[in-house]
Amino acid sequence: VTGSSRGIGAAIASQFARQGAAVAVHGRDAAAVASGVAAIQDGGGTATGVTGDVTSFAAVEAIRRQVEDTLGPVDILVANAGASLTPPAALEDIPEDGWRATVDANLLATFLTLKSFLPGMKARGRGAIITMSSSAGRRANARAPIAYGAAKAGVIMLTQDVAAQAGPFGVRVNCIAPETILTEGNRERIPASLRAELAGLHPLKRLGTPGDVAGAAVFLASDAAAWITGLVVDVTGGAVLA
Repeated sequence: VTGSSRGIGAAIASQFARQGAAVAVHGRDAAAVASGVAAIQDGGGTATGVTGDVTSFAAVEAIRRQVEDTLGPVDILVANAGASLTPPAALEDIPEDGWRATVDANLLATFLTLKSFLPGMKARGRGAIITMSSSAGRRANARAPIAYGAAKAGVIMLTQDVAAQAGPFGVRVNCIAPETILTEGNRERIPASLRAELAGLHPLKRLGTPGDVAGAAVFLASDAAAWITGLVVDVTGGAVLA
């Protein structure tokens, strides 16, 4: 699970471990990764930690080799790592470096992660891949970060193209597109009054939790989803009705 030392990724890693999977916790902060591994192990799960920059193919390849050496072939890949690295602005005011950084952190990182792990899955004739988009990539919103939305929309198209390519090899590829999720970071950034206002915009009248996303990921990786591929699952409390 890339980007799993905190937030949504950490919840996904923990949920998979509770289901009996041996999990590789990934991040760039070694201390945060170690903490995530310890939390899973303390709960009786199996986990190892890996660090590296997923916008570098050489680094992703090193991550894959380390995971395979420790846990064996990867049957489930969650390409979760991503970030919004430039604030909302009119298109002409978005700095080029901010645009490139955001696209790299989301679309390039997902591409490189799949490029590294997919060949082994195809050779083994099995595998489940889950990518991470966002409601920002599902609907236009002038108040949202344009670079982030464009990158996350690209993740959806990448997912569906790879699903079509990899299906004949027994590999399923699906995507999750969450809306506002109350991660630790969002709990700190979003005042309680604004949380209530945002919750009211959702038909289910609450904001999402990391566990909501993790539950969708476990389902998509399970045998219960054995005939599902190329799907985008909107975990949005009804805010996106496709």
